Amino acid sequence: MKLSMRLHKSLGRFKMSIDVTVLGDRVGIFGMSGSGKSTLVSMLAGLLEPDSGEIILDGETLFCSVGKINLRPEQRRIAIVFQQHALFPHLSVRNNLLYGYKRCPAEYRSIDFDTLAEVMKLNSLLDRDIANLSGGEKQRVALGRAIMASPRLLLMDEPLSALDDSLRFQIIPYLKSVSEKFKIPYLFISHSLVEMRLMADTVLAFESGAIIGQTSSEQLARNRMSASPVGYINLLKLGAPTAMSGLFAYPWGASSLFLSTGSDRDESMAELSSKDIILFKQHPEATSARNLLHCSVRSLFNSGRKIGVELECAGNTLIAEVVQDAVDELGITEGSTIYAAVKASAFRMLPG
Repeated sequence: MKLSMRLHKSLGRFKMSIDVTVLGDRVGIFGMSGSGKSTLVSMLAGLLEPDSGEIILDGETLFCSVGKINLRPEQRRIAIVFQQHALFPHLSVRNNLLYGYKRCPAEYRSIDFDTLAEVMKLNSLLDRDIANLSGGEKQRVALGRAIMASPRLLLMDEPLSALDDSLRFQIIPYLKSVSEKFKIPYLFISHSLVEMRLMADTVLAFESGAIIGQTSSEQLARNRMSASPVGYINLLKLGAPTAMSGLFAYPWGASSLFLSTGSDRDESMAELSSKDIILFKQHPEATSARNLLHCSVRSLFNSGRKIGVELECAGNTLIAEVVQDAVDELGITEGSTIYAAVKASAFRMLPG
């Protein structure tokens, strides 16, 4: 996908002015509430007309103020999934899904109903009323309805913000799988850095109606480490645990980690804040932390007043954060070796 946007819009005191071209099929739009993310979504979909500028998607002009072009929403073939599911309560799950299909011109219909129902795990829900679905099931149906319209671009406007953590991380695999299976590029809008890293490759960072940067989701997380109250969040893929001395040992690549929380899954994902990693120049004589990792320093980077230390630990990567004085006192340089200590209670298992 290639999307070029040069837009100006005033809404009362709020003013938006952007000029950007983005390439890729997994694009994130990141920003706090009120930064202009939803306004941009509405203009892309044709629900809100810009004051001036142009929108060009894969070579086709969707809007051009000079050329007086403003394609209607149904002509743009752009589907939206909102944070609130917006399903039709009088229709069954099956008929909600078919609503998008029926509104798509026959020549553009490319999504097979049975395949979608299988990918989204909706087969057992097809004859249910919307009122009899959980929050996560409703959001899956909303996503399926959008996909059944065979869009050339999918806009996901904070689709997880109305869900609790357990449901959020259950929905993310579905969001990714439908895009990959049906080859539909998407813009994923969120104010969550973790969601950005799980869903997007390239990210447009929004602030006060302007794009302040275009970068990778990983680089965005590093840049914002100092400003975030939780620091940089390491996302760790873990294997099936083994109970051991009141703790649980999880395979982590070629190494193992001890966590205080168990899991009955073969694969899990855990969060670990950069703030919860303590660095030692030499092997400590004693520590209460159950994880002591011998690592090498791969790189250092600045983030505000903090220094990020990228560690290589038995083939795995961790990001720790320290202040400049600690870098100097510990002699942390690229290529040096260091010990990283982490308490078993510092990890947070992600629901799945």
